[in-house]
Amino acid sequence: MSSLPAEDCPVTAAPEPPKSEGPRPHPGGRPPPVLSGRWPGLGHLLALRKRPIALFQRVRDELGEIGELDFAGNRVVMLMGEEAQEAFFRASDEQLDQAAAYPFMTPIFGRGVVFDASPEQRKQALRNQSLRADFMKGHAETIAREVERMRASLGDQGEMDLLDFFSELTLYTSSACLIGRGFREELTPEYFRVFHELEKGTDALAYVNADLPLPVFRARDRARRRLVELLGGVFERRAADPATTPELFDILLGLRREDGSARYSLDEITGMFISMMFAGHHTTSGTAAWTLIELLRNPHVLDEVVAELDTLGDPDEAGQEAADSAHQALREIPKLERAIQESLRLHPPLILLMRKVMHDFHYKGWTVPAGKLVGVSPAVSNRMPECFPDPERFDPERYTDARGEDRQLFAWIPFGAGRHRCVGSAFAMMQLKAIFVDLLRNYRFELAQPRASYRNDHAKMVVQLVQPCRVRYRRRDAAKAPRASGAAAAAPRASAASGLRITVDLDLCQGHAACCAEAPDVFELDRRERKVVLLTDRPDAERRREVELAVRHCPTRAIRLEGGAAP
Repeated sequence: MSSLPAEDCPVTAAPEPPKSEGPRPHPGGRPPPVLSGRWPGLGHLLALRKRPIALFQRVRDELGEIGELDFAGNRVVMLMGEEAQEAFFRASDEQLDQAAAYPFMTPIFGRGVVFDASPEQRKQALRNQSLRADFMKGHAETIAREVERMRASLGDQGEMDLLDFFSELTLYTSSACLIGRGFREELTPEYFRVFHELEKGTDALAYVNADLPLPVFRARDRARRRLVELLGGVFERRAADPATTPELFDILLGLRREDGSARYSLDEITGMFISMMFAGHHTTSGTAAWTLIELLRNPHVLDEVVAELDTLGDPDEAGQEAADSAHQALREIPKLERAIQESLRLHPPLILLMRKVMHDFHYKGWTVPAGKLVGVSPAVSNRMPECFPDPERFDPERYTDARGEDRQLFAWIPFGAGRHRCVGSAFAMMQLKAIFVDLLRNYRFELAQPRASYRNDHAKMVVQLVQPCRVRYRRRDAAKAPRASGAAAAAPRASAASGLRITVDLDLCQGHAACCAEAPDVFELDRRERKVVLLTDRPDAERRREVELAVRHCPTRAIRLEGGAAP
């Protein structure tokens, strides 16, 4: 399928063409059907606040691949199923604009940042060097140190709220990795409490008007002003200290325009900080909490994961080889990784992804006119029974090589898909694995509430667990099972080469360069385009193992093997 809509595809003229007025416009199609059950003036808005996943599922059950919802006059056309969702994710920014679909997030991020920025500014923001594969080894060590610091405050036993614990922890890990360790040392628990107030501002009523005089929006605005105050104090202290090593935000604050004025205001820097923490902290904290809850609900899976982790070597005994071995070990713990993937499938951080239609969007026999919104629901997609048999069951074995249900790139979409797949997905997965490697090797956990009491608050567009969500913990015995070589023990065997051919889907590639690190003789990064270039599409047998690792660890699943089994 083309990455561009039909009307944007280039056309090569034949010799001596007949007279033509150019490409014929699309004849148009019928309008998508509208879901029943609208309330006068409100449409489906109340259902969105109360039971959004059931609302989206009803679109699929009653209308099929496409159906329109009405959120108090804002029309959102839902696309359902792999084929329709692929059309959504592969559409160009010029056709379906992500930023224009989220104006209600501007009071949180601020003016001129993220969804209020220009398309070129948004593309530059995605090129965060700290998310590149060659930075991941250092991140693994940084995350491990932060988890150890938080763990030191737990004591031998007790009870904790999962959302509070993981929110604070991931605020520290994300800021240390993505911004800088010096900046992280300035952060206190107040930051995660302020973030929690900000997240409440994503109430579905923002679809109507994000500036309504409601308590939840007033609290959002107070929280943002407080963040500006807190960060202003941080930057003043850092600027006054001559021993400070400049980090990301220090550098950005020092940039000047031609007239000498500051390139970025403190308010814009605050917006950048909020956006990075929303991406690297909010979604990870919720997924971490749900992963532990699901493991405790499924003790046989938890036992398998803990047994796998107990075979890992002790980093204190590894000496200076820690950076490489710790990073490699994190990549080769399949049982834990599959448990996290299954938690993401059942509890995706975002349940609705939207785009604004900039030019009429045609899908099969339907046309969505410019000005409307189109959306997909990861919560519905991740439970499609034709793609995920017994979809309500927590079953990490879905992601074994034999089943590979996550290889359905436009069905398994907790990170999105296509050109807008979460650019930090590889970092998020590594962060989650590093957290659980430490916690599960040092503590035993048990649920402290009825199983059914753990649930998400779906009244907010940024989904989070309802509090309280508490567990009890107790320190484990120090002895662990012996281990030979963690990464090597878990690594799959390379099979014999037989007509291997590599293809790269450039629509999916985001320039993480993980493949370049695994197989530098096969892949190269075009730094200008931020896309991978194949040095050869038919590597010899000696390179097969490297290529298999490149495929396995590509965060966006952009690389495919043909003529041989994909790992």
